[in-house]
Amino acid sequence: MKFGIDRLLADPDLRRELKGRRVALCAHPASVTDNLVHSMDALAMLDDVDLTAAFGPQHGIKGDKQDNMVETQDEVDPVHGVPVFSLYGEVRRPTGQSMGTFDVILIDLQDLGCRIYTFITTLLYILEEAASHGKEVWVLDRPNPAGRPIEGLTLLPGYESFVGAGPIPMRHGLTLGELGHWFIKHYDLDVAYRVIEMHGYDPEASPGFGWPTERLWINPSPNAPNLNMARAYAGTVMLEGATLSEGRGTTRPLELFGAPDINARTVIAEMQRLAPQWLEGCALRETWFEPTFHKHVGQLCHGVHIHAEGKFYDHHAFKPWRIQALGFKAIRNIFPEYALWRGEEFKYEYTEGHLAIDIINGGPALREWVDDEGAEPGDLDALTMPDEKAWEEERRAHLLY
Repeated sequence: MKFGIDRLLADPDLRRELKGRRVALCAHPASVTDNLVHSMDALAMLDDVDLTAAFGPQHGIKGDKQDNMVETQDEVDPVHGVPVFSLYGEVRRPTGQSMGTFDVILIDLQDLGCRIYTFITTLLYILEEAASHGKEVWVLDRPNPAGRPIEGLTLLPGYESFVGAGPIPMRHGLTLGELGHWFIKHYDLDVAYRVIEMHGYDPEASPGFGWPTERLWINPSPNAPNLNMARAYAGTVMLEGATLSEGRGTTRPLELFGAPDINARTVIAEMQRLAPQWLEGCALRETWFEPTFHKHVGQLCHGVHIHAEGKFYDHHAFKPWRIQALGFKAIRNIFPEYALWRGEEFKYEYTEGHLAIDIINGGPALREWVDDEGAEPGDLDALTMPDEKAWEEERRAHLLY
């Protein structure tokens, strides 16, 4: 199979419309060819592409910013001599100055298939600014490693943020190129848009079910180290709104959760008691870890490791958002007074007026379900399933594969 970047490099006919135009690239460390050449280097070697600028999303074009909410400055690329504009620094959107450096922007970003992963918001902001400035946007498409499954509540009005680009569920099941089509329709954008589609991509093919395992995994952000993390992320990302560690500062971030003052064995047993049907398709393993930075740094944590891999993985049964919700619920049941949520003083992605857990979920319903002593797993299903079914229907027109 071929990713969008590989097709563009291999086929001069696909590049014909770029000739004589100034071209920018939005990229990060996972923006590589099948030979592991960075897309910026590969495009710069072409005689028929005039690369005039580059843009870096959150964590920077080099992917060097380890934590969230750490900004990157503009720079000049030392190899190619083009300006590199940060879209996670002084601005989140391309400015008039940076928009003046190109005619067409190529977006080559590996996504994780989760609403909160900020690369999709960067795509939306680029589309909106391109519409305002008369620029053209091409997405060089890449796989959604989480595949086609849909899960989670739809973001509510008033909860839009840099981690909430629109009314979609947590696990949306689209590629970046497909999402671009949805953004244009939903926000009624008048913008020239093109997707260089993948060839030979089957999101239902095993063993990857979204990720073609013949391709090497390159971290798209520092704490996205492997396919298991990408699968679990639509659930474990909620830990960024909780006091529990999500494993930052360990070698398996966003695959596990824990804290110094919980008993993971008891938590797993309570999860199994509450909703064993939500735990299908993976294995939960008791673990111990000591973060080297971030929450609970230097403290021994008792935790739960989610393994959506190997013989334990069932792609269509695995429900990462519900699994993490169940982990919260189990802790709330066992430790009713546990300070589970980060407070309003923690301004997640620079937001105001909402708890981080609500910004992440696009509304308060998940938190309210966890904190409601009488709420059952079926109650969360009743809230969520209509959103999931509605999105399955809405996205259908935008599927390219």
